[in-house]
Parts: sequence; structure tokens; C-alpha cells
Amino acid sequence: MSETTGASYAAAGVDIEAGDRAVELMKEWVKKTRRPEVLGGIGGFAGLFDASALKRYERPLLASATDGVGTKVDIARRLGVYDTIGHDLVAMVMDDIVVCGAEPLFMTDYICVGKVHPERVAAIVKGIAEGCVLAGCALVGGETAEHPGLLGADDFDVAGAGTGVVEADRLLGSDRIRKGDTVIAMAASGLHSNGYSLVRHVLLNTAGLALESEVAELGRTLGEELLEPTKIYSLDCLALTRTADVHAFSHITGGGLAANLARVIPDDLHAVVDRTTWTPGAIFDLVGRTGNVERLELEKTLNMGVGMMAIVPEESTEVALATLADRGVEAWVAGEITERGDKDSGAELVGDYAS
Repeated sequence: MSETTGASYAAAGVDIEAGDRAVELMKEWVKKTRRPEVLGGIGGFAGLFDASALKRYERPLLASATDGVGTKVDIARRLGVYDTIGHDLVAMVMDDIVVCGAEPLFMTDYICVGKVHPERVAAIVKGIAEGCVLAGCALVGGETAEHPGLLGADDFDVAGAGTGVVEADRLLGSDRIRKGDTVIAMAASGLHSNGYSLVRHVLLNTAGLALESEVAELGRTLGEELLEPTKIYSLDCLALTRTADVHAFSHITGGGLAANLARVIPDDLHAVVDRTTWTPGAIFDLVGRTGNVERLELEKTLNMGVGMMAIVPEESTEVALATLADRGVEAWVAGEITERGDKDSGAELVGDYAS
């Protein structure tokens, strides 16, 4: 009788041994994110966080968020640079959580690949772990999934979910905002992780620019600019809540500055942001000029150089700016809160950007 070889998981394209090796390689990075409330290590079916640590709260509210980094992963894949995209992931998740004043506690990740390259997966997790350290949270677990036949061998995507906690009477939001409050802008590190479908279409597909090309106005290669990690503001925002009477934060992500700021403005008030108070980075002009993209379209898609905004009472403005300066965060007064008129939409940008 002749022997036959049946189908197998490996023959279908899934390499379990490579996945195990990836886990071993990432363990040292995950350890660096450990908080005292974390129990056990990675490799189990669930991450454990000691909730008794929340007993110090009178009324703890848990805040949760989930996100990815969009098509920025394509830039990382093309350049073969995988250890920074994790910073973007943590920023997208944890900076959403801190908007309500919550302290980031822990995070989990999901990495989907066409083929498991252990060192590549470990590099992605290294970036996530470094981001968690910057956000002050623990990386308590995750999942690496191999999807041969659906993704190419070098294709991947990342997503994550996080949890934070805030005392109920310290919850930030629109109900705290008052007429006359100051809108403080915090500088972005670059494009962050939004609008890359437009950016890739304009710069790579239409203009045909090479990621390796030096771009004079950027002072570095296009790829280095596009892969600049998203700034993580979590600890800076928390420090601000300890020194100033913060009323609200707004994380400037997909949809642009005005739309995200409007999300935290109450129905009877209006945020007016003055463009003359800052100059967007060169990358924003490059995208607009190269693609003949109208300013309104750019502002609806990109952050235009502002990654986070804080709304504080006028009397807290100076101490808020001083706190951010002490932490190395470039920040400035960008606008104010006024009464909403009949034609106002919650937030608007006025004036022209400083040259």
C-alpha cells in the first residue's frame, strides 16, 4: 500500500513554530511595560490586571478604546522598518483614553500577517511596548494571526485595545467647558497616523516620489518623514490635569482639527481656532501643493501640525503652558470658546496660517 500525505496546517501556509519563536523574541520587550498590578506574563489565554488597585478610587470609571494605524502600515512594509509603527498604535488608542482624563492602565494588541517572520513580529511588538512605556500603561497580551492566501507574505496590519481609569468627579468633557475658556494646541510630530490614503495617493501613486528620495524642505527622506511616529501625549495630559484646571481635551485624528475639537464642545458654545498662531510643518504644504489639494480638504483629512488640544479656563492658561513647556511639549494659545451662533458648527478655523 502506498503512503499518502494528507493536508496540514503548515502546507496551508501557517507556521506554528515561527509563531512560537516570535512570542519568545517579544517577551523581553513586553516585560519593560510591566506595572505592579499586572499578574503573570505573556503566553496565557488572558492578561491579568489586579483590579484591587482601583480601591483607592471613590467611584472609578473605566475608559476603553480601540484603534489601528490605517494605511501607514504600507509605508513600514515598503521601507522594511517595523519597530516604530507600534508607537502609532499606542498613541491612537491611549491618547483617545486620556481625553476624558483617564489614566492608561493596560493594552492588548492584534497583529495580522500574511506570513510570520519572527523577527519582524518581534520588532512590531517592541514598538508597541516602547509606546506603552511612554503612555504609562502595561502591555498585558495580544494575538499574532497568520492569514496566508488573504494577505501577501510581507503584508500585515495592527490593531489594539486599551483600558484606563478616571475618578468620576474628575471626568473631563463638554459639560465643564465655559465661554471664555482658552484653547491650547499641542504640536504634532508630523502626520501622525491619519490621512495616509490621501498622502500615499498624492505623493507615491500620482507624483511617483520614491520613499528613499531626499526632500529638501523636509530635511530628510520622504520615507523617514512619513514613518515619523505619532507623538504620545498621555502622560503630558495627565500632568496637565494635576497642575491646571483642565476642562477638556481633544485628540486630533481622522477628520481633522475642527471636527475632532467639535466633538467636545457643548451645543451652546463654539470653539474659534486662529490659524495665524502656528505654521503647519513642511509635509502638509508638500501634500497640498503636489496634489493641488484645497486647504479645506487638507484640514478635513490631516492634523495640520496639531496633535492634541486642551481647553482650560483663562486663569489656568499660563500654568498650563508652563507645565507643557517643562515637559518638552511645544504648545501655544490657539483660540477661545465663544457663544454659538445660528450658523456655527461647534468649531471653526479662522485666518491664514503663519508663514
